[in-house]
Amino acid sequence: MDLSALAQALRRITVELRGAAGVVGSGVVWAPEWIVTNAHVVRHPRVALRLADGRQRDAVVAARDTTADLAALHVPDLDGAPPTMAGVEPLRVGSLIVALGHPFGVSGALTAGVVHAIGPITPNGRPWIQADLRLAPGNSGGPLADSRGHLLGLNTMIAGGLALAIPVSVVHWFMRGVAGHPA
Repeated sequence: MDLSALAQALRRITVELRGAAGVVGSGVVWAPEWIVTNAHVVRHPRVALRLADGRQRDAVVAARDTTADLAALHVPDLDGAPPTMAGVEPLRVGSLIVALGHPFGVSGALTAGVVHAIGPITPNGRPWIQADLRLAPGNSGGPLADSRGHLLGLNTMIAGGLALAIPVSVVHWFMRGVAGHPA
């Protein structure tokens, strides 16, 4: 596996979300006019973003679910290509995974690790992908992918020293509820 090629492919679908103080998080191009990210990253109705090719755009927060920690951003002139989703093979504990984002404002940083656990890890039964890899502020909302670059989920937070990501199936569910958006 060529990690530099994998990082480059993931950078094409990852955007920097910017606030007054700089980079506040990451987002993933979901469809030609849509970005998906974490709700905790976008707290205002509009957000500025920078694409991998350096273009800057303004996005409108079209939907936000704080319970699922997901937000959908509409960007009419985005012209983005959606990611390749993970296939039918189940994700397993020990699978090699990568995360890409903009930790502490470092653009397009890649980290690698392995799946530690899958499934509910809290009393509310919320599904998670738990991974042994390094995330930092600015990774939130960025892609968690397999070793082929297929999207598995969205990076969300660190808990107990391990990374937590929202599975792509939950993101699909959320995006189906966004008015006029094909999941």
